[in-house]
Amino acid sequence: MAAPTLGRRGRAAARLWGGLRRAPPPLPLRRRAHEQPRRARGAGGLLAAQCERGLFQEVFPAQSAEEQLPGLLEPGRPPLTAYCGFDPTADSLHVGHLLPVMALLHFQRAGHNVIAVVGGATARLGDPSGRQRAREPPPSAERVRAQARALRAGLGRLFENHRELFGAAGGGRLGRAALLDNARWLGRQPLLGFLGGAGGRLRMGALLSRQSCQARLRSPEGMSLAEFLYPALQAYDFLHLHRHHGCRIQLGGADQMGNIMSGYELVTRMTGTDVFGITVPLITSTTGDKLGKTAGNAVWLNRDKTSPFELYQFFVRQQDNIVEKYLKLFTFLPLEEIDHIMEMHAKEPEKWGPQKRLAAEVTKLVHGREGLESAKRCTKALYHSSMEALEAMSDQELQELFRQAPSAELMLEPGMNILDLCRKANAIPDGPSGYQKITDGGVSVNGIRVTNPETVLVLGQHILKNGVSLLRIGKKNYYIIKWLQL
Repeated sequence: MAAPTLGRRGRAAARLWGGLRRAPPPLPLRRRAHEQPRRARGAGGLLAAQCERGLFQEVFPAQSAEEQLPGLLEPGRPPLTAYCGFDPTADSLHVGHLLPVMALLHFQRAGHNVIAVVGGATARLGDPSGRQRAREPPPSAERVRAQARALRAGLGRLFENHRELFGAAGGGRLGRAALLDNARWLGRQPLLGFLGGAGGRLRMGALLSRQSCQARLRSPEGMSLAEFLYPALQAYDFLHLHRHHGCRIQLGGADQMGNIMSGYELVTRMTGTDVFGITVPLITSTTGDKLGKTAGNAVWLNRDKTSPFELYQFFVRQQDNIVEKYLKLFTFLPLEEIDHIMEMHAKEPEKWGPQKRLAAEVTKLVHGREGLESAKRCTKALYHSSMEALEAMSDQELQELFRQAPSAELMLEPGMNILDLCRKANAIPDGPSGYQKITDGGVSVNGIRVTNPETVLVLGQHILKNGVSLLRIGKKNYYIIKWLQL
């Protein structure tokens, strides 16, 4: 839910940096990041370090978390297990999912075990948190299974890229990582068994008190039983993972606190064990909308939806007032290094140093080292007219960079000139107007403006070594020419 309303129990979900209007307890965990002594940065274990970065936003329940979690997460203690769930409402993760993934990776880097759960069962119901109406139409079982497979593959790539390119903090050992699908246990759970077991331990009053539930019940559309039971099934995920994997921490976005509270209540009532919830911030657009599929502003992590170049450019374009925050949230860079990057930026803002470093770190995590190199090649080709970068680009990169650009396959004929090229590609109109388009400077080939329509095409200049020419008409109309039998 977008802004959970907490009841008597829920008020204990305290913001780690003193969000409650009461005197914070005398723990380093409660200090604001800027109040930490500079030499003590990163001290105090995983919880304090991630609070300082702004990644961990709320803990639940506050009192026991403040008393127990710092000690449980101290270096040298036995590893804990934390999990986060991802419903396959699409066949790709998006940038809005990255912070929960980063939270899992920070746990793993500190030596703890992590589980990413794909909601192959819960996606059939639809999480009502933060939604004004139900998803229509409900996804079919086949579609959910296909999207769940895609999400598991995407999560696997993130964990593998992290293992290969980033490793554990301080040269230590990474904790174990597991990818699970809750359809494996929820799909086999008999309805009566669930209602008589877990259902008997969850209180209707707590479920009804959630703000998202109340808002939906008051709406003309109302709320379906399937959506109402969603928090109960997510709570059962926590119980199952606790029983079978020793999981004691659930991670989620800030809008998931209501569901996390339900999981806490179920696990503690059925096992008597202290468990915890931690939320991470929601990523929003400049207009304040949550980034994601529903809002229509998703920046996807799968290459076939958002290319490495497009992902790189999304982060390069972040404004100065947000880039330092994003460096802390989306990268593993030490805070001292981020400070230095920002100090250099203050001296040379025209270089966009923080934005480029942010974009590079995120693209490398999502798409690997080759994905980052691809993004840089595309950037040089498009914004710096680099013929060397164009020659090194693959067909896939060209299609990604110029998604809407028409392509044509042509045979190079003796004496073929610029005018012939433009007309064969259907890039200019026939007659004098097309000729004038060239003489007026409206045509460029491989980033070089050509004003003489009779200029004969030259290999290595107009036709690159990879057998490609990039034709541009005006400022934004691109054509990809592939030459045959050179």
